[in-house]
Amino acid sequence: MERFVRSPSDDTARMMLPRRRASLFVLLAIGLAGAWAPIVEAQQTTRQWVAPRTADGHPNLQGNWSNATLTPVVRPAGVGPVLNPEQVRALEGGRAEFIEADLVDSDPNRGAPPVGGQLTGEARWDAGAGAVGGDNQFYIDGGDHIAIYNGEARSSLIVDPPDGSRPAYTEEAGRRLRESREFLAQFGQYDNPENRPLAERCIMSFGSNAGPPMMPNYFYNNNYTIVQTADHVMIMTEMVHDVRIIKLGTPDPLPENVRPWMGDSWGHWQGDTLVVETTNINLQQTLAGYPPVAFAPSEAAKVTERFTRADENTINYEFTVEDPTMLSGSFSGEVPFKTLDGLVYEYSCHEGNYALQGILSGARALERGNN
Repeated sequence: MERFVRSPSDDTARMMLPRRRASLFVLLAIGLAGAWAPIVEAQQTTRQWVAPRTADGHPNLQGNWSNATLTPVVRPAGVGPVLNPEQVRALEGGRAEFIEADLVDSDPNRGAPPVGGQLTGEARWDAGAGAVGGDNQFYIDGGDHIAIYNGEARSSLIVDPPDGSRPAYTEEAGRRLRESREFLAQFGQYDNPENRPLAERCIMSFGSNAGPPMMPNYFYNNNYTIVQTADHVMIMTEMVHDVRIIKLGTPDPLPENVRPWMGDSWGHWQGDTLVVETTNINLQQTLAGYPPVAFAPSEAAKVTERFTRADENTINYEFTVEDPTMLSGSFSGEVPFKTLDGLVYEYSCHEGNYALQGILSGARALERGNN
């Protein structure tokens, strides 16, 4: 106020009063904003997430996703369906310690591995490396975390039957398996390309990565790109760049004798959930990953999948496998698909190179040496 008294004129004082009032208003506004900030933040925190939608009004499932996880398909014996925090820390910490131990510098003076290779006891490592160091942990990226589904740390991906296991084979399944073994016994495993696994021939991914059902392979490339339109959904699996085209609408199924890889898939929307039913699955395809879950399907096999956008970073993926010819009952699982922080690149397989030719040529050389 003294500044105004000493000012040369009352007009100058009157000009400065609005400025001072404005400054007070600014300070008051800043103070109120600071006071309201926690309230606004709390409102934003509790505000329910709203799924983005496509132009046709359905939840937007598009983007790049991953189902990599440490959670096994089958529940380990003596473990409940939901893990506690201590169990989660132990499993995830054990994985981190294994990777760290494997990344130490190797001894340049070490000797050759023993004949037949050297197993470590870690299934993914031994399978990927072929027991001779083919792939180390730099390449294996099967997942570092336990699957969290609807807020629960799951001990297995299979949730039904309640014990987290696959139902037993039927008698008919046993008969078919015996016939298959007898047929294959007349061939050597390297006699021709058709005797090699589908993944080795770059036809299908390891396990049941491309599906259905779409299961993690526990090695690498557990990534997917989803693109949807009003009448189709495309799911591209990174491994072997397998592509599923799911038609939406009233099913017009293929003839019984037409069985493409990944089957004949038709989808429809039930509220905000995409439901996909797949039949006509190729009989050479393996369903549901690896033993003891995987099995060769019969003509009656059917897989039902449900895709629900749970939050900004999650698709809840559910599946049910039915095959009354091969299995004594159906089984169901739940797998979280998480947003992939990165791009999905073209998968490099054996197509057009000499890998499969080298495998078969090596077998012929061994045969000549034995004769």
